[in-house]
Amino acid sequence: MPVIANSSARKSCSFDTLRRRLGQRQEPWRGLDELADSDAFREYLASEFPAAAASMDGISDRRTVLKLLGASLALAGLSGCDEAESIVPYVNQPENVIPGKPRYYATTLASGGYGIGALIETHEGRPTKVEGNPDHPASRGATDAVMQAAVLAAFDPDRSQWPTRDGRPISFQALQRALAGLSYEIAETRGRGFAILLEPTTSPTLKRQLQALRLRLPEARVFLHDPLGGVSTDTATRHVFGRDLAPIYRFDRADVVLSLDADFLNETPGRLAYARDFAARRRVRHPADDMSRVYVIESTPTITGATADHRIAVKPSAVDSMAAYLEARGRDPVADTEPPGDPAWFAALASDLEEAGRNALVVPGANATTATCEAAMRMNVRLGSVGHTVAFIDPPHRLAADGDLADFCSGIRAGRIDAALVLQSNPVHTAPAELDVAGALDRVPRLFHLGLYQDETALHAKWHIPATHEIESWGDLRAFDGTASIIQPLIRPLYNGIGVHEVIAAISGEASPDVRTIVRESWAERMDETAWRKSLKRGVVADSAFPAIDMPPPRRRDEPVQQTRQTGLELRFVPDPFLWDGRHANSAMLQELPRPITKLVWGNAALLSPATAEELGVGNEQVVRISHAGRTLEAPVWIVPGHPDETVTLSLGHGRQQAGTVAAMASGYDAFLLKPLNASSIVAGATVEPTGGRIRVLTTQHHQAMEGRHIVRHTSLEKFRANPGFVNDGVPPAPTRSLYPRWRYPGESWGMSIDQSTCIGCMSCVAACQTENNIATVGPDECARGHELHWLRVDRYYHGSLDTPDTFFQPVPCMHCEKAPCETVCPVNATVHTHDGLNAQVYNRCIGTRYCSQNCPYKVRRFNFLQYVDFDKETAGPQQAARNPDVSIRSRGVMEKCTYCVQRISKARIDAQLEDRAIDDGAVITACQQACPTEAIVFGNINDADSRVVEEKGAAHSYALLAELNTRPRTTYLGRIGNPNPELARQRKAAKGDSNG
Repeated sequence: MPVIANSSARKSCSFDTLRRRLGQRQEPWRGLDELADSDAFREYLASEFPAAAASMDGISDRRTVLKLLGASLALAGLSGCDEAESIVPYVNQPENVIPGKPRYYATTLASGGYGIGALIETHEGRPTKVEGNPDHPASRGATDAVMQAAVLAAFDPDRSQWPTRDGRPISFQALQRALAGLSYEIAETRGRGFAILLEPTTSPTLKRQLQALRLRLPEARVFLHDPLGGVSTDTATRHVFGRDLAPIYRFDRADVVLSLDADFLNETPGRLAYARDFAARRRVRHPADDMSRVYVIESTPTITGATADHRIAVKPSAVDSMAAYLEARGRDPVADTEPPGDPAWFAALASDLEEAGRNALVVPGANATTATCEAAMRMNVRLGSVGHTVAFIDPPHRLAADGDLADFCSGIRAGRIDAALVLQSNPVHTAPAELDVAGALDRVPRLFHLGLYQDETALHAKWHIPATHEIESWGDLRAFDGTASIIQPLIRPLYNGIGVHEVIAAISGEASPDVRTIVRESWAERMDETAWRKSLKRGVVADSAFPAIDMPPPRRRDEPVQQTRQTGLELRFVPDPFLWDGRHANSAMLQELPRPITKLVWGNAALLSPATAEELGVGNEQVVRISHAGRTLEAPVWIVPGHPDETVTLSLGHGRQQAGTVAAMASGYDAFLLKPLNASSIVAGATVEPTGGRIRVLTTQHHQAMEGRHIVRHTSLEKFRANPGFVNDGVPPAPTRSLYPRWRYPGESWGMSIDQSTCIGCMSCVAACQTENNIATVGPDECARGHELHWLRVDRYYHGSLDTPDTFFQPVPCMHCEKAPCETVCPVNATVHTHDGLNAQVYNRCIGTRYCSQNCPYKVRRFNFLQYVDFDKETAGPQQAARNPDVSIRSRGVMEKCTYCVQRISKARIDAQLEDRAIDDGAVITACQQACPTEAIVFGNINDADSRVVEEKGAAHSYALLAELNTRPRTTYLGRIGNPNPELARQRKAAKGDSNG
């Protein structure tokens, strides 16, 4: 019988025992180790800092490692220009620059070739923070974790800094001569033997350049490599409507949503906008409010599945059968076809879809098969959703190409390509192993590679060209809806890098290309200089979104329903939510950011369901060997409740061999070794066997635990209407008296409310808090000890059975308690109450007793055990330039915690005092609040009766976490409300009662 335990556990527990315990448990639970209740887990919770740093020897070695991490680890960076004078105090102050006052510039960041609008905060020319552009349709003012890490990526000292030839540095002049020579040679042959390999892009300028290049070099070839691409929806729309189209979803109009293996809150280029619209239909404040109902069929746990009212976890191959059944059932309700699952579940889903009609929405996954995409589109057509909850536009990413990566390699092996240019792509790492891209590239005598790093592909190139980062270069991109925006540089290239537009121009024969002029020419006919400057300032090209297309009637299809039944284990490949295909692997911030569902950091694991793990006889951290088509990889196991049986989820983006200092510290396997050549994200017929080995898997899911108390409170919409105050059911009443002093607030009194119905657990808030407040990353070894320094965490809880639990997320910042237990135990008065109700930490008083942390029931305080920042100006150099100057840098031996972004409060107070007015509601926006794509966080002055935060706190389902302890926290929550189908909910409750009986 397998065990559920960490490697250090001394007491194990069988799955049958866990299921029996769950049958008697009413409260949410955090993970399998908690249910097993091992001796090691009990010891783990005995202290706030598990396995507290008992030994401090070797600090100098650790500091050496931390110095190597540079910008990513210490949130530091290089200067904003080539010379040091840009970071010293001004002698002659430039016009319009006020020292100490930040400025914001609109630009665009790339995500999968699409653009997401951003505002970059700069201090005296130094970019320090990324915010979402509220005028851009793809961000609407929100950001994700990868966007928050963009500034640190630009300042990464591991970036490629010099061009190389045969691995040896050369001058930029030598590189220019090499490019000029290549341009001359391929011009003589009209491009014969020359090829360009790049990833899909929506850049109008790059498309224009490639079109011009084809006219000059008609025999040149262009190939596209999409590292994460599955079967595109283009193919499905071609089958259904006869042309390639891209869907645009309107979740704010949908009453019923069906996801067919679609993680639309995380994986699509429109994810931030979709999350905003989705939350708008899930937000409930009063019993009379309505909300959408969400059904999810998925083959691996996702944050979209966690929001579902009804979720089915199935093998990847079963999604096709379910989609085909639902589509055929709609065409012929009396069809004699057995549903590929619970008949009651499918009957309720079909009934809800039919009743919603044009207000229904069926969404296929980004990596779904063509059959699933086609079924989804036909259902939307039949329901009348097209033109209402879903529209279609021309694909923004359309780019004329001569083939994919496989065709590129075939051309090399056939001798048709002897000169090639690989543009900002790393196919040696991101291509399936069976393609042997490295062997193919070694055959190209004139191979140029443009990239941010000396990565795996650069090692096989004759010439490597250091690329500019997005915040250093000019360019343009289109958003998921076609809206165009300009990429403008915030700083000059740190390492004299070269942009993709400049390289294409050089190949086209331009001697000294000016990249700004190149981009400007793309918009010369559309915009005069006034409109151009307005587009730069606003971050959006006005009226550039693609119009919705008047849809033709779908082609008729009369084929019978195909329900294939695959047997055996299947592999499901998913991109890492933060590293994606591995391009962000050298970001310590993203490596250390807990994954939303698993809470894994600094590596990946093979995810299994409890039943599959039980069948294989393996537990957490035990190594399995996964084999398919003659290739194998070994990976540690991590058991995930709610994972589909007979399925192994493998995450891409890890196991990099040539990525930088930070990536070398991470563990993990390279899932691209088993990814199939056909670009599918699914593999059938794999074998999995235990090896007997064990590999450490790092997770933060049990750090700062508060188990055994009333944490997450949830109910259904039906029950909420009958009992709006459900959050108080079964909870001890909060005391009304206290020995703590009574504080008075004649001015502002700050507070926060977090809506658990709209929180999707995406971790954007945690990433934003880290970049705003100069929070250091600590590395994998310190994470293993529970020493991560995040001021804000997002707890993930399960409720229900081991195999089909509900999943909840709960962000937990400092509560800023009115009766704060941390304040009374500090012997040096380092934790104090401020005049506006904040629980402040005075760093230069703190002597590191950690009494405050031990006395905090919320476990939101972080102790800075080691010195993660070098304060020696001679050795630290210009790396410190990327820090937020409005937030102090903490040294070793002090307690850190959420401050409600007190620096932003101070700025708003100063502005209000200068104008002799009160602070307006909404004038203070915390970093976590600003980043949140669903607007789940509300902050404001609770002394202002008309403020939004007071309205939120006055809702019937508002509650304080652990209110029974009489801490009176200023951060409160709105209980989670779902909208399950009442009949299905009653059946589920009855089934649960039978199983318990």
